[in-house]
Amino acid sequence: MNFSDERNFSSYFIIIAVVVITALVLWSTSLFLQRLKDDERTKIEIWAQSQKALNSEQSDDYLELSILIGSTNRSIPIIITDSNGDFIRDSIGKPDPSYFQNLSETVINSDKKLKSYLSRLKSENKPIELDLRGTVQYIYYGHSDILNKLKYYPIAIALILFLLIGVIYFFFTTSKASEQNKLWAGMAKETAHQIGTPLSSLVGWNEILKVENVNPEYIIEIEKDIERLKVITERFSKIGSIPNLEEVDIVQETKDAYTYLQSRSSKLIHFSLNLPDKPIYVSLNSQLYSWTIENLVKNAIDAMRGKGDLKIDLTDDAKRVFIRIKDSGKGLSKSKFTKIFDPGYTSKSRGWGLGLSLAKRIIEEYHLGRIKVLRSEIDKGTTFQITLRKSGVKV
Repeated sequence: MNFSDERNFSSYFIIIAVVVITALVLWSTSLFLQRLKDDERTKIEIWAQSQKALNSEQSDDYLELSILIGSTNRSIPIIITDSNGDFIRDSIGKPDPSYFQNLSETVINSDKKLKSYLSRLKSENKPIELDLRGTVQYIYYGHSDILNKLKYYPIAIALILFLLIGVIYFFFTTSKASEQNKLWAGMAKETAHQIGTPLSSLVGWNEILKVENVNPEYIIEIEKDIERLKVITERFSKIGSIPNLEEVDIVQETKDAYTYLQSRSSKLIHFSLNLPDKPIYVSLNSQLYSWTIENLVKNAIDAMRGKGDLKIDLTDDAKRVFIRIKDSGKGLSKSKFTKIFDPGYTSKSRGWGLGLSLAKRIIEEYHLGRIKVLRSEIDKGTTFQITLRKSGVKV
């Protein structure tokens, strides 16, 4: 799965999560409103029975217990205790279930769970005292299902808002990144097109110089530069397109890139190369890979201000290849380890800040590898690491 696939998967996942959570909240809200409606009716029924009892000739000093804990209460758990806060027991000494309401069978059938549940009810609400002709009893009650569900509503709403903000931010950043990618790709292709015209002219002038019997050494150097311009043009033309990858020996490709850069760099840069003696094959676009190495080496030379030690190492394990480029430059703070790969970021007074951004795109999007700052210390240097999979190794 490449970066684009991961981004699309993430966007779909967030959207589905928002829809599912929103549907659950709406469904719970519907149930909540229906329950409130039923409870309101229950309260009116209790009021009606109380009025009937108070106006009856057989009215007692208190409402019948069935009104308090009867069938009209379908959700609030209730335990009625004696004046000492203990269970009211039946003729055989067990807690009388007729003084319980809305408790599960599991709780009722276990003395240990019943005691634990009573302790919980005592901690949740202050009891209601009943004075039944001089006999004091207490009603301990807990939170209804509605109240328990209601506690999680703020969390659910906050989660929905967070996800919605995340979706908006995600689409904003991805659309902005997409626009930037199109811009860079368009600039690269236009650059390739603009270079192509004078390049064709240079090829023609070079042929004329051959006819004019110019010193062959001059011709050779001009041809080298022409070939270099052709490579640069082809590099830029590949940006924004899917490049062709071929199985090549990355050891030899790294050596070729190293040799070219060493011959064209200052003698004050001390190059060193550490490569395995065996060939290692990876799926690679040679031109884009050499461009990446060139960008990293030039970045290292700039960090060393044109003087220092530069080392290129290549190692491998069973599945991957690691290319490390180490310099003795000014180093980086940890806060810049990822920031330096952002398009347009540069610490130099001159430059567009595109070299490392292009290197990251070439390695991670085109070759499905990884590039990162492996380590860095201020005034001691920086080590970049490229990781690529060997040929035949699945993602």
